[in-house]
Amino acid sequence: MGAIQNKVAGPVSDELALVQAAKRGDDSAFEELVRRYDRNVFRIAQHITQNREDAEDVVQEAFLKAYGNLAQFQEQSKFYTWLVRIAVNEALMKLRRRKPERTVSLDEDIKTEDDSLPREIADWSPNPEQQYTQAELREILSKTIQGLPPGFRTVFVLRDVEGLSTEETAAALELSVPAVKSRLLRARLQLRERLSRYFQRREPGNGKSDGARGEDVKNKDVASGDSNQ
Repeated sequence: MGAIQNKVAGPVSDELALVQAAKRGDDSAFEELVRRYDRNVFRIAQHITQNREDAEDVVQEAFLKAYGNLAQFQEQSKFYTWLVRIAVNEALMKLRRRKPERTVSLDEDIKTEDDSLPREIADWSPNPEQQYTQAELREILSKTIQGLPPGFRTVFVLRDVEGLSTEETAAALELSVPAVKSRLLRARLQLRERLSRYFQRREPGNGKSDGARGEDVKNKDVASGDSNQ
């Protein structure tokens, strides 16, 4: 995440210099902006669409729209924030066309599964860092993020994965700062709850299910005479 944050939080003057040069017709300047941000935009698009081909389309469409509307960029915010807003809109349109019945608008209130925040979050036991490699943890986290509702997932990805500030996330999604904070909190809690359930199901053992292990304990008790009457 540190490398991403360094890109996003780079010198504004350098970014604006490229934008201003591109506005004057310097295509090489815009190409530099593409090289600087295309991987970030692709990651965001892939998290939202959960489809590589759709994400590639989103990247292309986002940069084409940014180039075509460059004169409308007022330079009052970072170019990257403006570009992310375009990319998110393109990605959400992909979802609407593909799964209209499951799409959640970023303008609508989002409820958790039981319309409330999880009351209790179980501790991870055993410590997942002791049971999985970093690569395995990244894959587990990526799959779990994909299970979040689209509105929560988008806020979480921009804020916690891509490293945008709360204000930048709000600007990119055209949401209020309190709305971003609320969705981020709910996303983090849902994510932690889902991960806790996952790791609890994958506790190390002899490969038997919880029911099978329960039967082993019961049989052991019988054999030891604890249940002998």
